[in-house]
Amino acid sequence: MENIPIIIAATLMDIEKELRSLRLWSSDMLSADALASTQPFAIDTMSFPQWLQFIFLPRMQFLLQQQLPLPVNCSIAPMAEQYFAPLRLHSAPLVNHLRQIDNLLSTANDLKKM
Repeated sequence: MENIPIIIAATLMDIEKELRSLRLWSSDMLSADALASTQPFAIDTMSFPQWLQFIFLPRMQFLLQQQLPLPVNCSIAPMAEQYFAPLRLHSAPLVNHLRQIDNLLSTANDLKKM
């Protein structure tokens, strides 16, 4: 389905909008050391919202712009649910957007196999 990259791009913008709405968007850049993490979700050097802002969103936008292969299985929504569960934030819209990304990437991968 050729519309998947367009829908993913729009959903990435929705994720940024929700991060800003929740006041989780940082105007300060992270250190090079923090950005160099090799751990899943850079759990050792940044918070989950920082990972979304500084790693996930830019990487996905780059892949889309360059028309490079997209990840086949992200499973970001479960991490978001775990991160936001103890916080008193209205994070459901953000988690739903991340779930949509997970589903779109899975759908795109399924379509490639056909």
